[in-house]
Amino acid sequence: MRSAEPDPLLESTEAAETPDSAEAAPRDVPAGAALTLVSSASAAEPESAVPRWSQVKRLLFRFAFSYLVLYNFPFPLDYLFLFTGVDISGAYQPMTFVVSWVGDAVFHADTGILPNGSGDTTYNYVQVFCFLVLALAATAIWTFLDRRRPNYVRLHEWLRVYVRYALAITMISYGAVKVIPSQFPSPTLDRFLQPFGDASPMGLLWTFMGASAAYTIFAGASEMLGGLLLTTRRTALLGALVSIGVMTNVVMLNFCYDVPVKLFSVHLLAMAGFLVLPDLGRLASLLVLNRKVEPAPMQPLFARKWLDRGALVLSSVFVLGMTAYLLYDAQRVRREFGDLAPKPPLYGIWNVEEMVTDGKARPPLVTDGTRWQRVIFSRPQVLAIQLMNDSRERYALALDTSAKRLKLTKRDDPERKSSLSYRELGPRLLTLEGSFEGHRLQARLRRVDKPEFRLVSRGFHWINEYPFNR
Repeated sequence: MRSAEPDPLLESTEAAETPDSAEAAPRDVPAGAALTLVSSASAAEPESAVPRWSQVKRLLFRFAFSYLVLYNFPFPLDYLFLFTGVDISGAYQPMTFVVSWVGDAVFHADTGILPNGSGDTTYNYVQVFCFLVLALAATAIWTFLDRRRPNYVRLHEWLRVYVRYALAITMISYGAVKVIPSQFPSPTLDRFLQPFGDASPMGLLWTFMGASAAYTIFAGASEMLGGLLLTTRRTALLGALVSIGVMTNVVMLNFCYDVPVKLFSVHLLAMAGFLVLPDLGRLASLLVLNRKVEPAPMQPLFARKWLDRGALVLSSVFVLGMTAYLLYDAQRVRREFGDLAPKPPLYGIWNVEEMVTDGKARPPLVTDGTRWQRVIFSRPQVLAIQLMNDSRERYALALDTSAKRLKLTKRDDPERKSSLSYRELGPRLLTLEGSFEGHRLQARLRRVDKPEFRLVSRGFHWINEYPFNR
């Protein structure tokens, strides 16, 4: 389940220009354009005046409607309650129970690990399976109860509105954290010291993006452009096409660099494709067959102009307000945790000159793979330890400067906790003592000057007489 933006009664930029009642959509249109013309029929037009949908088309619509609403739930409620402080976490409880039961009974899989920064957990895959089954069941029931209806013209138009805004807010939110570089901050000191070969594919991607703020901002602006274009009916098709281009690249990055947002990004790409689907015939005629294409008729969503205009005002205020909020929140995150966060008191790279574990001295031998080589303080909440084999261990850090104490929690194993006291013997000399992962530890550290890392110091050059590939 995912969140998106409240879908007020939505706008029509054509409201002031379109009469209260419109003529029926012409029947002699290209097959690919028929759905577009049918979908935008006026609310005042009787459904009998619109071509009858085939049985297959009605079945596919019922399934698409059921699945897209299930997947996007609780949109738009989450955004309606975002600024009120109302807790709607209880809305997820029934689905969590269903997913847990299905995971255990059907797949014999543990779904206890809920989404936690990874959107590709076992829970997520079982959840998608549940959505598919529920959507198929809803389609069957709907077909039995409503099998005589000739089409779903109006409901299809409202579903497009729902999907447009669900996708738009997601695109804007992901774009905002790149335009204000908080998703991909500049590489940390410990990342600079990590050998390329020791990095995970996802870590390498984060370093690649974070090393160039300009490229990150460009990527975010592209996402925001697609999202903003989706919020008006006149530019929705262009917004969907931009989103398809952007999301195709994102999906490939997620798959090729093992970023655990594969399920979610594929769904976003599919939603953009769903929005383009009614115009495929028109696009093929224009771009492939080089034929003349008539403008798609665009009728108001409401028969009454004041409702259409009011919806336009409300949706515009909401989109502008959400965009401003998302940019502000990205800047807040950047100030608290990213590039603009205050440097920790012990910021820097500290070489471990001496180390004693359980009373036994450990000289700096490359054959001792668990002996500390360096301790790196680069972010207020993170401490990294580079071992003699150049591998890196990262810990969540709680630094108490008044008590001179470091409380450490292993990032990938929260049960592994340690507590060390420290003494500053000078501006460049530090001692550590205490319990570290069940062992008594003493260490003497010396701070070294920050190197000039080529990755960020090379800069931009218009002229390169030879490639600078190092």
